[in-house]
Amino acid sequence: AAGVLAQTVDGALGMAYGVTANSLLMANGVPPAAATTAVHLSEVFTTGFSGFSHYRVGNFNRTLFLRLLIPGSIGAVAGAYLVSQIDGKLLKPWVSGYLLIMGVFILFKAWRSYQQKTAKATPKEVTAAKIAPLALLGGFVDSVGGGGWGPVVTTTLLGRGHAPKATIGSVNAAEFFLTIASATAFALLIGF
Repeated sequence: AAGVLAQTVDGALGMAYGVTANSLLMANGVPPAAATTAVHLSEVFTTGFSGFSHYRVGNFNRTLFLRLLIPGSIGAVAGAYLVSQIDGKLLKPWVSGYLLIMGVFILFKAWRSYQQKTAKATPKEVTAAKIAPLALLGGFVDSVGGGGWGPVVTTTLLGRGHAPKATIGSVNAAEFFLTIASATAFALLIGF
């Protein structure tokens, strides 16, 4: 049920599977590390299908994808390591607070996007110097909070004026590999 609801939200907004699923699991008593591990293992499939679909229909920017891939994966593994080393009882209030803030952030971005639909933004250059820190942060918060890659990375890039279809497709395709890195790190650090 958590997966269906999370994927419904993700399909409607283009983001928030992890935030929604992790929030629902933690609300039902699942410890933070176990919840985020389960979310990332399931996201391997959802992001794989999503990324492949975007690639097949041409919603893909190879340069952006490659610039997101390595730093995002490094951030995800670092976040997984941090979550696996801290006691779940100590971490739960912080992760819950993060998920609440991220939920408000997603709603704010969705509302702002709706309000500014007619505004045209000028695309900014996709430079590695600007993309790498964003991907590193996105990957890290995604692993620590069980979600956040899309809300952090996609909304920032769209806010900078990048083309929506190619940005969403490239970010989703990169998320597949980031999720594999994160899920593998969680599996090795705390098990399945």
